[in-house]
Parts: sequence; structure tokens; C-alpha cells
Amino acid sequence: MRFTYAEAMTQASYYAPLAQAAEAAGYTSMTVADSLIYPADSDARYPYTDKGDREFLEGKEFIETLVMCSYLAGVTSTLRFTPFVLKLPVRPPVLVAKQAASIAHLSGNRLGLGIGLSPWPEDFAAMGVPWAKRGKRMDECIDILRGLWTGDYFEYDGEFYQVPPLKICPAPSENLPLLVGGHADAALRRAVLKGDGWMHGGGPHEDLDDLLTRLAAIRRQEGVEGDASFEVHVISFDAYDADGIKRLEDKGVTDCIVGFRDPYIVGPDQEPLEKKIRHLEKYAENVIAKVS
Repeated sequence: MRFTYAEAMTQASYYAPLAQAAEAAGYTSMTVADSLIYPADSDARYPYTDKGDREFLEGKEFIETLVMCSYLAGVTSTLRFTPFVLKLPVRPPVLVAKQAASIAHLSGNRLGLGIGLSPWPEDFAAMGVPWAKRGKRMDECIDILRGLWTGDYFEYDGEFYQVPPLKICPAPSENLPLLVGGHADAALRRAVLKGDGWMHGGGPHEDLDDLLTRLAAIRRQEGVEGDASFEVHVISFDAYDADGIKRLEDKGVTDCIVGFRDPYIVGPDQEPLEKKIRHLEKYAENVIAKVS
């Protein structure tokens, strides 16, 4: 089992010392949240909280996700950084391919690119991208990332994107994992068919069991259930003791995402940096050290 430290919607100045502390404590990776804008008005529902509201986002400091990954990679040496998740189809895919390849090159391949759809139509509108057919648009984005990361000349003629023959340099020297987020059947299937893994967005324990069962069924249907390289990242209360870790491993989980406070509070995060570091260190001592 690998362990990912999650902290989001706190002071931007906390992330570097938290990344360094997580690295020293033995975590494998750290998530980096993605939020582009906060529109004045929105009727959209956030899918991963009970009420579906968005007020927890207002006033929170969000450094652009790939900028933050690059910054944190520069102050660490072993920790991997995982956008959780990058809103891929609102961004130009050629630019994302270049940004991710550059981070991979500079960091020694310490990027796992979590990707997903934005739940906010306003993100698409602000970036000049149609909301309709966003899933198909994302599939084309993934194709373009994969093609450009080969380092060879690549061209693409899709419904949404046309890329003339071109290449980027440097290309990733190792496979740059694409970890697909989302709970819908289309997202799970996309993770299996086009991704290198799946990222769970949280929710009730029984929902996670259902999601893992559905994911495993799709992998069987597609004949890839034996692919040991496929990553399954989850948020679960089972991750907080050794017996629970064993239960998750038995269900095919490869990576536990752990955090130590509710990030969906309205208003600024009042928890001091020193307390955050104590929490992550205590977990490493009580769980990571005992199951590694």
C-alpha cells in the first residue's frame, strides 16, 4: 500500500512545509487540488458533499494546480504530486501535455496526473469551451496527451481538436500516469480504457464498496483485471488502522488518500501549520510504519 497526504483549501504558504514534512514522514505522494475561478452566481451542484453547495470555495487560496506541483517538486526530492483532479477538458490539451511533461522532466518523473471533468459549467464558459459533450472532449484530450508524450511527431484529427504533425521536447522519460477521477460509470470505464488508474472522490463507505465492485467488473469485462500497474486511489475510514489497510488491499486498493480535517468548511482554515504537521507525522508513526 502507498499513502498520499491530502491537504486542500488552506493557506498557500503552508504547502511547501507540509510537502517536506510528508516526504520526511514516508508518504509516497501529496494531492494538489484544482480550482480555477469562483463565479458570482452558479446553480451547479458539487457532487462530493451532502448539500452540494460551493460556499466552502469562496475566499480560499488556490494556486494554479500545475504551477503548485512544479513549485512543490522544487522543494522536495522523492514525493510525488497528484492533481486531485485537474479539470482537463477546460484546458488546451497541447498546453497540458507540455506542462505535465516539463514537470515530469524537472522533478524526476514525480507527477501522477489526476484528471477529471469540472462540475462547474462556469469553468467551461470562462475558458471558452462548450459544456456539451465534455466527456467526449475529455477522451480526445487524453488521446492528445498520450500521443505527444511519446516524444515522436504526432497529429490528431478529432471532433473537437485538430493537431497538425508536431512533437514536444522533452517528453516524459517514463510513463506519466493518468489517473481518472469520477464516480459515474463513464468515468470508471474511462479510467480502465484510457487511464492508468482511478481516483475516488470520497463519500459514504458503502458507496466506495459499490464503486470498487463496479470498477473491478469493468476491468474483468475488458480483460485487464490482472494489470498490477493499475492504480486505485481511495478515501476511506479503513485507511486509519492496519486492519483497515488490509481490507482495502483485499479490495484492490493500491493507494490510500488520507487527510486530517474537513476541508469543506466555510471560511478560512484556522488550523495552525504545526498541528497539521503533527497530524501527518502521527499517522505515519501509527499506520505507515506498521504496514510498510
